[in-house]
Amino acid sequence: MNDKLRVGVYTSTHGVRGEINVYPTTDDVSRFYKGLPLFIDTGKEQIPVTVERVKLFKNMVILKFVGIDNINDIERYKGHDLLVSREHAVALEEGEFFICDIIGAEVVTEEGEKLGILKDVLQTGANDVYVITLNDGREVLFPVIPDCVKDVNTEEKRVVVHVMKGLID
Repeated sequence: MNDKLRVGVYTSTHGVRGEINVYPTTDDVSRFYKGLPLFIDTGKEQIPVTVERVKLFKNMVILKFVGIDNINDIERYKGHDLLVSREHAVALEEGEFFICDIIGAEVVTEEGEKLGILKDVLQTGANDVYVITLNDGREVLFPVIPDCVKDVNTEEKRVVVHVMKGLID
């Protein structure tokens, strides 16, 4: 289980006083608030920062971090992910989970037959779609609807599915 979750991607600077444009990768942009501790993930290290100011503009979030007051201090991190610790992540409702917690999960049929591994989740708008790598190496797309996905257990990293006719053939 990941101890940090991606909430956005730093896309560009905003002005010269250290503000940045962030493309949010979270469902709820109101989750960005003054005082929120975040991490800039450079790939080599995770640099802790604290949100000083938040503005919303169209589909972007404009952030200013405490102690970063000019473009030169932040520009080098452009293109990197912004992470939040699970402690500061949004609270989940009953039956909800973070996508990263099921990536790599074993996928089994209702009968207990091992089908493969959940490789990715595509968010299409209407419903999510699981990308499953079957045991024989083929990839299939599996709609996340009640008729197909019967149970998701993040603790055991196990997804139980009903294979509808034509999904795998």
